[in-house]
Amino acid sequence: MNIKLKELLSEFSNNLKLDYDLKKKNWFNIGGKTKLYYKADNLKELIKFLKKIENKEKIFILGGGSNTLITDKQFDGVVIKLTNNFNNISMLSEEIIIAGSAVTDKSLSEFAMENSLEGFEFLSCIPGTVGGGIKMNAGCFDREFKDILISIQVLDKSGQVLTIPAKNINFKYRDSGLSDDLIFLSASFKGLKNDKDFIRAKMKLLKEKKELAQPTKIKTSGSTFKNPIEQSDKKVWQLIKESVPLEKSFGDASISQKHCNFFVNKGNAKFKDMKKLIEFVSESVFKKTGVKLETEIKILE
Repeated sequence: MNIKLKELLSEFSNNLKLDYDLKKKNWFNIGGKTKLYYKADNLKELIKFLKKIENKEKIFILGGGSNTLITDKQFDGVVIKLTNNFNNISMLSEEIIIAGSAVTDKSLSEFAMENSLEGFEFLSCIPGTVGGGIKMNAGCFDREFKDILISIQVLDKSGQVLTIPAKNINFKYRDSGLSDDLIFLSASFKGLKNDKDFIRAKMKLLKEKKELAQPTKIKTSGSTFKNPIEQSDKKVWQLIKESVPLEKSFGDASISQKHCNFFVNKGNAKFKDMKKLIEFVSESVFKKTGVKLETEIKILE
């Protein structure tokens, strides 16, 4: 790709960076550099960029960085960040919202509330963006993205724009089954008309519940493991609690005292520290309970 590097840099000079530091681009505050970092302002530029790199590079789409653990080594590929035009949100009809994939879940829930649409309240408690939320079918308080999604607009690696109706997506718990090769552009969602004050009160209640149960305002990345719904009737935090000494840490990577499925960077944790902690907890739970845990956070190596 070095042959094309000069060409790429001259064509996308404002938005393309070499050896870009990712440490501050994720909630853990962990990570090294990526070979290339591209900020895509709009669809036309993104398609042009993808055609230029001709599917020869590993691509990682970085959303809010709220459930991502990034390697300290250089990522040998392209990290793409969707900005500006992917952050639009509007009403399509009385009950349907269209949101770009870079819109935060919190912004979507607040926009729905301002437009008297019920059903989006749970999103106010999910850190991250619409794109990442759909990809992993994020959810909390018995609601998931699949419950409000109508369709999603995506871009494949060759630069083709496709629309996928929600009914054609094989949603499961914390999984959409959609290919990693797809770049999510926007989505349409359906809610129910209701009183704005009623919706606001619901959102307030959920946020209070969340703050009581989960750590906030610290370097954490949300739930580390998925609940093993097919293997156990226990929640993952219960399995961790009965299998792992909760004071266990590796360097500055430790288990939250408030919620043991949340891991915390207490200061200057390295990638290897957090990875060791994840592996230690996973192995301990398996030894004690026979349950094989699956990570909910995405690990970029």
